[in-house]
Amino acid sequence: MKNIALVTGASSGIGKELARIHAMNGGDLVIVARREEELENIKADLEKTYKIKVVVIALDLSIFGAGTALVNEVNKRGLEIDYLMNNAGFGGYGEFYQRDLEKEKEMIRLNITSYVEITHGILQQMIKRKKGKILNTASTAGFIPGPLQAVYFATKAFVVSFSQAIDQEVKPFGVTVTALCPGPVQTEFKNVAGMKNNPLFKRAKSARYVALIGYRAMLKGRLIAITEKSLSVFINGVMFFMPRRTVLKIIQKLQKH
Repeated sequence: MKNIALVTGASSGIGKELARIHAMNGGDLVIVARREEELENIKADLEKTYKIKVVVIALDLSIFGAGTALVNEVNKRGLEIDYLMNNAGFGGYGEFYQRDLEKEKEMIRLNITSYVEITHGILQQMIKRKKGKILNTASTAGFIPGPLQAVYFATKAFVVSFSQAIDQEVKPFGVTVTALCPGPVQTEFKNVAGMKNNPLFKRAKSARYVALIGYRAMLKGRLIAITEKSLSVFINGVMFFMPRRTVLKIIQKLQKH
């Protein structure tokens, strides 16, 4: 196998599109998600259409230690990862004190812990070979606190900060880290998060659109890839001139449905 990309959350949404884009560019794949049957269908389609090789690893990355288990499996198979795309994740809607604590902890394990474990393990390979690119799916939610999605927004803030810090550390080794920060996206996320009817998703971008921006930004070694210009202006400009409590009220109001 050559030009191998490891993509988590590859059974649907942005992850599935990232896998397809990499296959279109002639790269081989390791695709990871919980749903093995769906992964096998994707493997058959990509191998037939693009004449590349795909390895399927069915794994629930929200389980304690799953990220490390994935790295161990990759190493056991002798797979050298050139592109790591940490994409698996989910959100949850509601006031924090009313939400199920175990679900919040599961979200932290998937959205944060798996990224840390997988990135740490794959970086050992990349640094040794002095090459590699990492794309971490964060969110524009990572730049602001999120009343009604407190833990989700906080997990994405971690990913944004973590990605930039690691990028600075690994630059001398020829490795780059990019944080992909989309706004609302038309994926299964809104249903899983309990936000199916939320007005924020009426103008949501397609998973394909977001994946293309992220993939291209990763190839260029960009630090941050915000997919919507209007959100970029708000985050990088307007928000900093507004009182913090005003920002919090706006975010809370936007999320109510």
